[in-house]
Amino acid sequence: MTGRGGIQLKSHQPGGGATQRDRFDFEMRAQRVVLGAGRVRDVPEELSSLGVGRAILIASRSAKRAADDLAGALGPVIVARIHEVVQHVPEREVATALDLVATTSPEGLVTIGGGSAIGLGKAIAVEAGLPLLVVPTTYSGSEATSIYGITGEHKRTRRDPAALPRVVVYDPALTTSMPATVTATSGLNAVAHSVEALYSPGANPLTDLFATESIRLLAGALPVAVTRPDDLSARVDALQAAYLAGWSTATAGTALHHTLCHVIGGTHHLGHSELHAVLLPYVAGYNAPAAPEAMVTVAAALGTSDAPGGLRRLAERLEAPTALAALGLPHSALDDIVARAITAVGERNPRAPDATSLRWMLEDAYAGRPPGHY
Repeated sequence: MTGRGGIQLKSHQPGGGATQRDRFDFEMRAQRVVLGAGRVRDVPEELSSLGVGRAILIASRSAKRAADDLAGALGPVIVARIHEVVQHVPEREVATALDLVATTSPEGLVTIGGGSAIGLGKAIAVEAGLPLLVVPTTYSGSEATSIYGITGEHKRTRRDPAALPRVVVYDPALTTSMPATVTATSGLNAVAHSVEALYSPGANPLTDLFATESIRLLAGALPVAVTRPDDLSARVDALQAAYLAGWSTATAGTALHHTLCHVIGGTHHLGHSELHAVLLPYVAGYNAPAAPEAMVTVAAALGTSDAPGGLRRLAERLEAPTALAALGLPHSALDDIVARAITAVGERNPRAPDATSLRWMLEDAYAGRPPGHY
């Protein structure tokens, strides 16, 4: 797949009953996307097309073998490597990376791995003013957005055009060694992007199309990828869906679900994709009364009549985690999470959260009970 992405849409709320689905602005941002088995071999040419002759290579621990191969192919172009990345992009990691930039004077950045590697690359790209090429090996969808986060005492999410990768290289062959649990949870992370994009403040007909197709593709591809990891057709579908999901959430924005994942993960250092997997059915149930059309769309894309239940059944089928307690979150943290999430989400959620109902929802999510109505 080749194309241009990173579309930004700015919505309006004029009078006369019009909504953001009736009236919006369309702004295209330059991003090149290439997809196909073996396309990682095209990275040297793609990097050269950006005018980058010196680069820092950033890799997730799980992508070390692929990073070694890529470093060999790029040869002297790679002036330094960052071998370890940490989830939620700690401030200290960004500072260390910027020191490396200062001593090696790269002309660009290359990341290979999951959302944490891409996130660190984005933070450096913004701070150092360097172009970014990414090779995703999971389904985070971060590659399709200009959104990134940095964690100090708490995680802060930012948006900057300079964070949007200039080139995305998808090679499905690099994802076949992904553990089944990572395939499941990172795939559910992508599903969460698309579900929330259907009811977030900037949703419009284009994001609806992308988000709906993303959910449909993932519902079919993830069970196959988990049970038959070498199935390249399923892997291609999942990568395409991850891109559509990231594009959708970058344009439509985020709401309660992502707010909770950032509040919990950034403070308690829990896995980002695992949090998405657990919380998704519950937040869908919480928002269902205020976003009925979105839930009908989600259910249809999943091939069921009940969106929260269908999302929970998909997680169970993938053997993904389904309870916050299983992730190691202390029960004593729930009150603080409720208070901080209500403040952080502001007016971005279709249903204004209140402490009583949100605490009830989190109790169910903590115990892993079936999602209900809150």
